[in-house]
Amino acid sequence: MISVIRAGALGLFLFSLSAASAQTADTASGRPYERVANRIISSGLMSGQAFPILRELTSTVGARLSGSPEAEHAVAWAQQTMQKLGFQNVHLEKVAVPHWVRSSVEEASIILPGPNTEVPLRICALGGSIATPRDGITAEVVEVKSFDELKALGDRARGKIVFFNRPLDPSKVSTFEAYGGAVNQRGQGAVESARPGGVAALVRSMTTRLDNVPHTGAMGYNDSVPKVPAAAVSTLGADLLDSLLASRKGLRLKMKLGCQTLPDAESADVIGELRGSEHPEEVIVIGGHLDSWDKGSGAHDDGAGCSHSLEALRLLKDLGLTPKRTIRVVLFMNEENGLRGAKAYAAKDRPGEKHIAAIETDAGGFSPRGFGVQADSQVVERIARWAYLLRPIEADRIQKGGGGADISELGKKGVPTLGLRVDGQRYFDYHHSDSDTIDKVNERELELGAIALAILSFVLAQEGV
Repeated sequence: MISVIRAGALGLFLFSLSAASAQTADTASGRPYERVANRIISSGLMSGQAFPILRELTSTVGARLSGSPEAEHAVAWAQQTMQKLGFQNVHLEKVAVPHWVRSSVEEASIILPGPNTEVPLRICALGGSIATPRDGITAEVVEVKSFDELKALGDRARGKIVFFNRPLDPSKVSTFEAYGGAVNQRGQGAVESARPGGVAALVRSMTTRLDNVPHTGAMGYNDSVPKVPAAAVSTLGADLLDSLLASRKGLRLKMKLGCQTLPDAESADVIGELRGSEHPEEVIVIGGHLDSWDKGSGAHDDGAGCSHSLEALRLLKDLGLTPKRTIRVVLFMNEENGLRGAKAYAAKDRPGEKHIAAIETDAGGFSPRGFGVQADSQVVERIARWAYLLRPIEADRIQKGGGGADISELGKKGVPTLGLRVDGQRYFDYHHSDSDTIDKVNERELELGAIALAILSFVLAQEGV
């Protein structure tokens, strides 16, 4: 049960001012919604529930890989939480999702020339990988930093384990941009390894941090080439392998994985809302993804986004701020390895409804900095005019370019999409790894993200886009 911290009598009296009277005063001063925004900020900082919500999700459910029993527990938890918080129209929208299962068998070691000389490496299977044969794969290693380098090797890669070792570019200020410049190794590495006859793919973990913790993530296959197993190696392990390959010939690697893909499982998106008082058929979606990888407890990715969304709607409801348009929380299932929930939500026929905007939060529970907007320049300008409401929490950078994976399906239908932008320098320290746990989340930073989401979604519900 989520404990709600009660404000004192004076606080309740002050917060009992109606949204209408506050808005009228703001309009007269030429700064609409300023008092409303300040009330949201004060209430969130004084009695916010974002962290308790996240703590409950990560402690009672934990990691939530699509198709797993834990993911189904998360669906039930989210539905019950929305009902306890008093949201309207709480319901599930069912969807079939992939069901990939990791095994405890995840081993790798460098076999040096000479008798009985092995150096262990920390690895983990990439999501969707096939298993190795029962006895594993032992082969020589070729190192590349790009698909072009691999192509140039030609037959020299045949029968080898292909080691992709392009790090995230440290010169990029945006760690998300750096991630985007390296992640194709993870997603397509197995396919590219198999083209010239490689027998497995080993990929440097997608993180800016130098440590011994491997990071998983989605990968895929192509029916036109054989399937080979794929794993991520920790960054320290990658550097060790790189140095040994540079100094020793005949280096071999032994890799053993026991993962498997099971038939699709039934799951669901979880939905709740505050119905609009004047235009309930016009909908603003706010949300994140309920599933996570099976490493850590999915605290930043994307427990934080789920917590942001639930807390944003709770703040508005508890302050008596009834929106003119409907604000709908959608906790999507299967963002990590398929987007099945996002696709099902966008494809569903909703007679009489019109989505006017969608806001996603899937960048972690760090300090908010603003919002990216994927829309034409006029829409961006109309949304950016509300930046002053977010200035007190230093989250007023509203710029073109943003959105998110789950709401991208709505974006394809012409719906303006927005993504909450946060201070992302530490995000990939934890992303998709055993390090993604709640002790890495700052309570105040998490609440500020929910506050930013509450302010912007409410104003858009009042004024439109």
